[in-house]
Amino acid sequence: MSESTELPPELEAPPEEVKAELADDMHIATGTREPILEAAGVTMQFGGLRALNEVTMSLKEGEVIGLIGPNGAGKTTFFNCLTGLYTPTSGAVTLRGKPMPQDPSRVTEAGVARTFQNIRLFPSMTAMENVLVGRHVRMKQGPVSSLLHGPRFRRSEAEARDRAEKLLAFVGLTRFSEELARNLPYGDQRRLEIARALATDPSVLLLDEPTAGMNAQETEATRQLIFAIRDLGVSVVVIEHDTKFIFTLCDRVLVLVQGELLVEGTPDEVRGDPRVVEAYLGAPPEEIEAQLHTTEGES
Repeated sequence: MSESTELPPELEAPPEEVKAELADDMHIATGTREPILEAAGVTMQFGGLRALNEVTMSLKEGEVIGLIGPNGAGKTTFFNCLTGLYTPTSGAVTLRGKPMPQDPSRVTEAGVARTFQNIRLFPSMTAMENVLVGRHVRMKQGPVSSLLHGPRFRRSEAEARDRAEKLLAFVGLTRFSEELARNLPYGDQRRLEIARALATDPSVLLLDEPTAGMNAQETEATRQLIFAIRDLGVSVVVIEHDTKFIFTLCDRVLVLVQGELLVEGTPDEVRGDPRVVEAYLGAPPEEIEAQLHTTEGES
């Protein structure tokens, strides 16, 4: 019997008023649908190992792209090249036509945020404090104001807390605002990490396996949350092993195999491509079909 995907109230899509307030605060959407993040011929070499070989991608504003492939295909390496953790051996990454900084903190300032395969929260800080840490990159008070806690500092702190409260409401975690991050259920920790990333006001959000370890309800809630993030004007790239999740979420899907871009297209195009079946199942489609017929005949 399959798990129910009916969502409890706290996991339902964010309230429209919260979405509207955040969209107004973040000022991300331009409505142009122009390419925003582009990778051209990205190659990553580690000694004698070529982890990526001339991978190209173009992400448009307001678009959700899925990145799939077998283990070891180079998906996370590609993310690391997009976010300044790695400097590509060759090729280029650009954001709004400008070279991507080769420094993760400057990448964040430029408008690209990410989450990781393994949750990287501050476990001894509250949910609110974790989101405030993400907001720090956008706080502009000077050192003197910070030391003296002057009016500018207090105003900046109040604005940051207001944004953090909205983001916690957006991801359905208002009730956990003052709870230590380590005490949150696993799925809520994932949502908190997304809220912290959104606190940086990104125009591009990269999600590395956001539904790993989740049940059916939590996976559906994550799908709804990503749609809501897209509605804010944020463009999204998602790495995920759950192909059903990807095919029902994304506008386009890229398939990486052994560091190379194998297939790119709509979910329907990718789902029906025999090369994708072979990459995931390890044999040509006709061999797989023959094996299935043989098994059926023996039963």
